[in-house]
Amino acid sequence: TTNDFKRLVEQAHQRGLKVVMDIVAGQTAWDSVLMAQPDFYLKDANGAIVPPDPAWTDVAGLNYANPAVRAYMIGMMKHWLQDFGVDGFRCDVAPNVPVDFWEAARDELEKINPQVIILADAGAKPALLTKAFDVDSSWNLFHTVDQVMRSLAPADFIKQSLDNTDQQFPKGALHLRITDNHEEPRAVARYGVDGALAAQVLMLTLDGVPLFYNGMEAGDATESADPALFEKMPVFWNAGGRPPLRDIYRNLIKLRKQSTAFYNGDVVWLTNSAPGEVVSILRRDAKDEYLILINLSSRRASGSVELSTTDGFEPVKISGHADPVDIVLPDFKLTGYGWFIYHRTIPK
Repeated sequence: TTNDFKRLVEQAHQRGLKVVMDIVAGQTAWDSVLMAQPDFYLKDANGAIVPPDPAWTDVAGLNYANPAVRAYMIGMMKHWLQDFGVDGFRCDVAPNVPVDFWEAARDELEKINPQVIILADAGAKPALLTKAFDVDSSWNLFHTVDQVMRSLAPADFIKQSLDNTDQQFPKGALHLRITDNHEEPRAVARYGVDGALAAQVLMLTLDGVPLFYNGMEAGDATESADPALFEKMPVFWNAGGRPPLRDIYRNLIKLRKQSTAFYNGDVVWLTNSAPGEVVSILRRDAKDEYLILINLSSRRASGSVELSTTDGFEPVKISGHADPVDIVLPDFKLTGYGWFIYHRTIPK
């Protein structure tokens, strides 16, 4: 009921959480109440309502050339924001709706909540992040990391992918960093538990906004695409043979939140002697430097990383994750999908 949902939002806010609604603004179901307004829909040459994509036969496309559609959809979003207190929207297939609609919607929503969060389910669409959206999905990075994890590309290809994205998008654009998504098989199914953890450590130490998909903290391998999109498939919370993922992720999240180096600082890509397997990055601000070494292959990797100085670097203790043993920077030895994080305070 509406009261149930209001209570959910209120309880989430009391716990310091924000509630972002998923909306699909480009289409409706064929039994939607909007079918009473046939002029709201896309039509073929014979006047029949059609899907926004010929393959999407289960939905009907909305016609944003009609000003009444735009007014209705903005009113709908204002309703959820104003009457229920939601904090924002995740907009499915956002590129299917004109950018100028999203920009107009943002103007209206900010009058209600200046801190409204609007996420675009899109990748490689820079115009969406110029004004309308706060963040999009970094699909280019997702597919690049997938290629690296499957040994189809070297690890240093990730830097090239991120550099290309930076060149396309407005300066400071934010991207969701994802390894799991409802449109792909689970990361633990693709890479194994250790590989999925290594890939997520990268997401948690890059810039942008790291995403946790439901069940990742338990190493859940329950299918997330079809049939899970339409049938109830609960998370398997007590899977065996997993490392203490909750503890590891909890520590990594705490580390990220405590240090501005991870969300306001620079991302410096360091050269290392095993570029096919290992990514080496430095996150830093005026006070701290963090060195992250991640082996994105199932093979052992050893070598050295180019650092201007190794003075002061100490391993960051992560609960449930072993510290490096008998390794002195700039050298490293990493097991398959192994990773370490080091920290030093920058001398004044």
